[in-house]
Amino acid sequence: MNVFVISYFAILIVASCLAAYFGKRSIFLTLFSLTLVSFVVGIVGGTGALRTISIGAILLAFAAGVSYCFREFLVIISPANLSKELKTAPLTAAFGMFIIFTYAIAGIFAPWIAPYGESEVISSAFAPADENMLLGADQLGRDMFSRIIFGARNTVGLALLATAAAFFMGAFAGLLAATRGGWMDQFLGRFADVIMAIPSLIFALLMLSIFGPHIFVIIVAVAIIYAPRVFRLTRAVAGNVVVMDYIEAANLRGEKNSYLIRKEILPNVTAPLVAEFGLEFCFVFLLVAGLSFLGLGIQPPTADWGSMVRENATLISFGDITPLIPAGAIALLTVAVNFVVDWMLFRSSGLKE
Repeated sequence: MNVFVISYFAILIVASCLAAYFGKRSIFLTLFSLTLVSFVVGIVGGTGALRTISIGAILLAFAAGVSYCFREFLVIISPANLSKELKTAPLTAAFGMFIIFTYAIAGIFAPWIAPYGESEVISSAFAPADENMLLGADQLGRDMFSRIIFGARNTVGLALLATAAAFFMGAFAGLLAATRGGWMDQFLGRFADVIMAIPSLIFALLMLSIFGPHIFVIIVAVAIIYAPRVFRLTRAVAGNVVVMDYIEAANLRGEKNSYLIRKEILPNVTAPLVAEFGLEFCFVFLLVAGLSFLGLGIQPPTADWGSMVRENATLISFGDITPLIPAGAIALLTVAVNFVVDWMLFRSSGLKE
């Protein structure tokens, strides 16, 4: 038994005892559970497995620390009402907000952050990482790090535009169906059913094959695919509002549908709709990345995470994990947005800790 193993278990046991002594029940359960798991894994996998667990625990602790600091920063700079809400946000939501903030900074300031242009050839194909290229070069000799930074602007920006288009179409149709009712509600509902019956990937591939892989076509295709989902949710939540007494009173006053939507319905359905926007963004983001991976999304030489995975996939055969970096960027943003959406759904549900 080497020094690392002794130190590893000593730290876990001491930390578990301190947590139990100070009454930190959740922390004690986490630390002692990690101790028991490490004991079993250490017997089976040896020192190497313990080192992997320790690295993972350190990364989780670092992420938790960054999330806590970012949450406290938001609490300090936010207005009083928002600050109170952020104070009760879990660390997972704070971590998600930090990741979203990081991606936003990378996308907005990409030309100043990236050391090279997104299409600039600076080296030989698949050159290894060095002091000038943090992640090496791609199949054409372009800097992978710079292209990942620019990909944050292109991939996330396109997904955001497509989500906004789908959300606007679906929310508007849902509010209209809820307030008008009758044949309008039936027509929009059946039309949404027809669109939802078509597999999303097949519909997108069909549209892009007919009209070409242009940015506008991608946005329109994705908007048509995901608008019915937003329509269903908006119709459901708005339908619960239009039967309220204050809506009946507004109707008796002779208010128009535009007034009912803007002043009476939207303020009462904003929370679930905002949460739905984040959820739809995850689906749209993955679809856009998938289309780029298939060669029908954002076209070269524009940097895009999905196409970067396809273009550098041959490196995996040589044990190089570089193609997994853009894939990890896609997965990280998806998880981060889901963390924030889960917290927002919890708040809008009215449940308490």
